[in-house]
Amino acid sequence: MDDPYHNTVSQQVTEGGEYTYTQDGGGQDGYPYQADYPPQDEDARSDATEGADDDERMYEGEYQGVPHPDEIKEARRAARMEARRKARQAVQQEEDDNLPEQYETIMEDCGHGRFQWMLFFVLGLALMADGVDGFVVGFVLPSAEKDMCISNSDKGLLGLLVYVAMMVGALVWGGLSDKMGRRKCLIYVLTIDLVFSFLSCVSQSYGFFLFFRFCSGFGIGGSIPIVYTYYAEFLQMDKRGEHLSWLCMFWMLGGLYASFTAWGIIPHYGWGFAIGSEFQIHSWRLFILVCLFPALAALVGVVFMPESPRFLLESARHDEAWMILRQVHDTNWKAKGEPERVFTATNIKTPETQEDDFIEIQSDTGTAFQRWTVRHMTMLQQVMANIMSLSAPELRLQGLFLFIVWFCLAFSYHGLGVWFPDMIKYMQHEEYESEVKVFHRERVERFHFNFSLVNQIHREGEYIHDKFANIEIKSVKFEDSLFENCYFEDVKSTNTFFENCTIKNTVFYNTDLWQEKFKDCRMENATFLHPKKGCHLNFQEENDIVIYMVSFLGSLAVLPGNIISALFMDKIGRIRIIGGSMLVSAACTFLLLLSFSQGAVICWQCLFYGTSVAAWNGLEVISVELYPSSKRGTAFGILNGICKFAAILASFIFAAFIGITKIIPIFLAFIALVCGGLVALKLPETREKILS
Repeated sequence: MDDPYHNTVSQQVTEGGEYTYTQDGGGQDGYPYQADYPPQDEDARSDATEGADDDERMYEGEYQGVPHPDEIKEARRAARMEARRKARQAVQQEEDDNLPEQYETIMEDCGHGRFQWMLFFVLGLALMADGVDGFVVGFVLPSAEKDMCISNSDKGLLGLLVYVAMMVGALVWGGLSDKMGRRKCLIYVLTIDLVFSFLSCVSQSYGFFLFFRFCSGFGIGGSIPIVYTYYAEFLQMDKRGEHLSWLCMFWMLGGLYASFTAWGIIPHYGWGFAIGSEFQIHSWRLFILVCLFPALAALVGVVFMPESPRFLLESARHDEAWMILRQVHDTNWKAKGEPERVFTATNIKTPETQEDDFIEIQSDTGTAFQRWTVRHMTMLQQVMANIMSLSAPELRLQGLFLFIVWFCLAFSYHGLGVWFPDMIKYMQHEEYESEVKVFHRERVERFHFNFSLVNQIHREGEYIHDKFANIEIKSVKFEDSLFENCYFEDVKSTNTFFENCTIKNTVFYNTDLWQEKFKDCRMENATFLHPKKGCHLNFQEENDIVIYMVSFLGSLAVLPGNIISALFMDKIGRIRIIGGSMLVSAACTFLLLLSFSQGAVICWQCLFYGTSVAAWNGLEVISVELYPSSKRGTAFGILNGICKFAAILASFIFAAFIGITKIIPIFLAFIALVCGGLVALKLPETREKILS
């Protein structure tokens, strides 16, 4: 371009996008308007600017559209900054593209051997602890509600809060694992579960028991997202699908462990102890204590395991990652009899992490509390930013598909998981009530009842000078009856009530017949001596034994599905496994319409669990593989939280139709499975995908 002073100025673009200016006969600094200006007379100054201050003086070239020298400097500076930014982005993109391939090459060089199997069993125990926790509340509730006098509304609140806690735990710990590390978060998760599960074991009040179970659920709820993310980052591509599927078997082992130990411990009332009258440990509390063993073993094992090297590389901790990868390499090849193999990786690319540098800079100043606040507030902001980044265009569609599949599978699986045992209980109740004996207007006088009364209804009866001693009254109702000059001693009652009865000159000695047992009754000179107030356990309920057996068989039924999915996960692909399993499970739900007996319900339950488990395995594998390492734990935590939300929703909906109709629950499960299976077929196949 030409300037008004006839200097020839040219503008050139160098490599990197920077702009340079040159002029013929220009000054040494290269600026065209700062040297060799034509001499000007003082009288040539514009009349409009005469007498004005220097600060208010107007640049004369402004009238002619010529840029000010300061503007040129600013433009050059902005151009240089933009060029550097683009160069950094190009380098960063190249490193991001190279790191997955380089990491995959290193894992192939390390091989699959002793180290992965050690980690497999340690993380499997953590997954087993999650499986155990899913059964604990259901098994202890029949005993706990009697031991702590839990009402029906409070009983429902316990199950609800535990699942809410697990949902929140999955969201929180999944996000934190991408910033704090897989190993560290897993240690926190298992520690929280152990501490609060133990406290719930010894808690004597329902309020504290509820709070401790909530905290325990919050801890163990984060185990699934962390375990799968952690283990996947130690596996090479051709081993990933199979071995993640084998890892899923530990959740089944958790169900077997919980069912078997509940069956063997809870019915034995004598397996407990008491310290005074206020502190009592019954067998159901011992069952909770025994259920801590998998989490305890997992915690001990994780302490000796290293952090995920992939996480360390994403955090720019190159040296630590290199040492761990070398440890994996040496452990595997020494076990294979080739200790002379040398770890050849020397320079592993790591992405820049300016945010982490900012945390370190900020946390080096101020008081200890200020440093703690800065570090954790910045980490919280990063976690929230990571969550929001999942809505990026390249992740949005696959995230929506995964959301639908997770929700549909969890809704049908957990809904029917509630429906099966409740339906069996309902059938047992119907059968029990069909055998009830009804006594109408009987008169019993001067009789000694020394035998148990079971499943009876007595209406408008008269009992004069009778004695009830050392007996059990189970599921008995006295309606509009008269008790006069009677004596009750050492009587245990279960589901027994007196309605609209008249009690005259009667003594109750050392019985559990108390105020809540008498509804709208008229008391005349009735005496209660040494009453057993409150609720009391009864460990001879046949229904509990059946429920343990049903849960045990349901957990065992998934074994064939686990084996088949593990063997074929890398052969036929994740998408076919998920879609096929969900559609076959949908077909199996129609067989539930033929469940007219307890045996039929148990049979169809085992079939449904066996066919649907393959979908779970494939879904957990693909959820790990679809997301980049910096977002993997966060995404898995959100998806697992959706699973828990669907379980909560399904438990209320399916339980509401027990005893009313079985068509609606079966239809809802069928629709959910078909929709989820069809959407799963739209997901991208990740069988040959390198972890990004």
